[in-house]
Amino acid sequence: MTRLRSVKKIFAVIISTIILLSAALILLPGSAARAQAKTLYWGSRGSEVTVLQQKLKQWGYFHGFVDGAYGSATYRAVVDFQRKNGLRADGIVGPQTRAALGMGGGKNITGAGTTQYVDRGFWETSRDIQLLARVIEGEAADEPYSGKLAVGAVILNRVKSSAFPNTLSGVIYQPHAFESVTNGQYNRPLTSESLQAARQAMAGMDPTGGATFFWNPSKPVSPWIWSRNIITRIGRHVFAR
Repeated sequence: MTRLRSVKKIFAVIISTIILLSAALILLPGSAARAQAKTLYWGSRGSEVTVLQQKLKQWGYFHGFVDGAYGSATYRAVVDFQRKNGLRADGIVGPQTRAALGMGGGKNITGAGTTQYVDRGFWETSRDIQLLARVIEGEAADEPYSGKLAVGAVILNRVKSSAFPNTLSGVIYQPHAFESVTNGQYNRPLTSESLQAARQAMAGMDPTGGATFFWNPSKPVSPWIWSRNIITRIGRHVFAR
């Protein structure tokens, strides 16, 4: 009799486990679907459209009311943004457009993260600091201090990367690598912030998580750049490796 009761208990446990697993399998697809970000298009409404409009307004593409309703003004802003960033200009806000705008649900673009300290592997000179500061000023004059430091970190990360020249001057003067070098903006007068950012970047500070690329999504860029592994966004720039 005792053995029979034991068998019944084991059988009951097995049945209960099967029921629980079945319930979990039924619920998981719905949960995953809810976790996925919505695709937004003309006619969409809600808080995600509000975030979309705020992002577009932040980047200077949307000039209407932030009302959470995807209408003609939002559509035009999305298409304009997509066209200028090398994305398919269809007005549909899917993973790639979300990533480009810094919204959730695409490639992860977060705010500035914790600053890391890395070994730069070389002794800086006053000339190196001046050269790095000039490019920081040319590329990030209107950025917050963290954005200036981030640009400096990217340049130095390139020096350590086998994909780029292995000297500071080699990285900076690589053809078409930096817009400010190409157009001469890096010759503008230096500020104390850019010099300090250069010194701290040289000392090993890196708020980008090891990025070797940065760009401003509000300006026309090559579609190729969005294939990079996006790490973070600091100020107006997106950072990737």
